[in-house]
Amino acid sequence: MNVWFVTGASRGLGAEITREALERGHGVIATARDASAVLKAHPQKPEGLLAVDADVTDEGQLAAAVEAGLARFGRIDTVVNNAGYGLVGAVEEVSDRAARDLFDVNVFGVLNTLRATLPTLRAQRSGHVLNISSVGGFATAPAVGLYGASKFALEGISEALHGELAPLGIRVTVIEPGGFRTDFLGSSSLRVEPAGIADYAAGAGPVREAMSTFDGLQPGDPAKAARAIVDVTETDQPPLRLQLGADAVERVEAKLDLVRRELDQWRHVALSTAI
Repeated sequence: MNVWFVTGASRGLGAEITREALERGHGVIATARDASAVLKAHPQKPEGLLAVDADVTDEGQLAAAVEAGLARFGRIDTVVNNAGYGLVGAVEEVSDRAARDLFDVNVFGVLNTLRATLPTLRAQRSGHVLNISSVGGFATAPAVGLYGASKFALEGISEALHGELAPLGIRVTVIEPGGFRTDFLGSSSLRVEPAGIADYAAGAGPVREAMSTFDGLQPGDPAKAARAIVDVTETDQPPLRLQLGADAVERVEAKLDLVRRELDQWRHVALSTAI
């Protein structure tokens, strides 16, 4: 049995990962701002489930959750940084408060969780960190630039962690899902800034409209995503990045093609700057 520490475990992909890990006989320290919501998502109350209150913006709550998990299971093997939410709005339209609130959860919440859990993994000289990003953390778009920026930050953190933790026997994988049929596009997980600047209607407007109509029509099956995520922890050489969904693969390939074309086009300028 491995022991999982999952943030944002009460709904969406976090709940599905928790369910899949439990079904495979693992123990799960499932955290959410309200642990009762975790229990509602898992009414059978599996023996391996420990639901704990932990807001990722509260370092004290995270430390208490880790302590409770270690008291119950004695170890932590897999850390899943899943808690987060989306934000819609052109970059200039997003208020300072909204941007800071987003980064407090999506970026600093991950850092808080890592500081709470990594001492245990380092002491064990083993473990796996799974950071749930988004294809938008690799290739963002108009109207979701601040959300994409928070996930770009997570990608950078993950790349650095990969190198820092590998000598200690700890693996790191960043997950880049496309559209999955969870409640992510609902009001509980997606905040929308008012469209206050008419000049951005053409650039950001279509994405705003798509967000409002795409909920419930996403092509991805979250249960299958959870299975893929748990599967990757059982491989000897897990990838640094794992895309999930054909739409994610398509967007990543399109950006790689664009970067290659521009690099080739402007290579002479890049190489002209040497002393």
